[in-house]
Amino acid sequence: MTARGKAEEFYIDNEADMVAFGERLGFAFRAQSDSLCVFLNGDLGAGKTTLSRGILRAFGHTGAVKSPTYTLVEEYNFSDRRVYHFDLYRLGDPEELEYMGIRDYFSAGNLCLIEWPQRGEGILPEPNVLIDIEAQADGRLIKITADISLV
Repeated sequence: MTARGKAEEFYIDNEADMVAFGERLGFAFRAQSDSLCVFLNGDLGAGKTTLSRGILRAFGHTGAVKSPTYTLVEEYNFSDRRVYHFDLYRLGDPEELEYMGIRDYFSAGNLCLIEWPQRGEGILPEPNVLIDIEAQADGRLIKITADISLV
């Protein structure tokens, strides 16, 4: 489960900065016309959903963003794109993704944000962007590896 490309690291001080950083990423994702698969790795409470909230703001979402732990996926429709936010934490077996038609989500320019992607290993496609979030001191260290330009 790796994205090709050069890894870049960023240090985020607080939740507001994490949302703002996610928004910057979201604008870069909006500039891509192809479907994108983004893996979000990190321990519980690392900030995966907070980062996703920022990404969704770049598309125009203003409401709450909750981790779809029990529903597995939350769909967000925008005029130019669909964003699917997955949380596979409670996934029992990767084969369950086949039953929900997982392959259909990765088409037609959709953006798929996937928390806990290791739980879907063998079924999920390779990511275009791999984001690792690690708690460090009072903030977060974010390592991003991407096979697309995020500048």
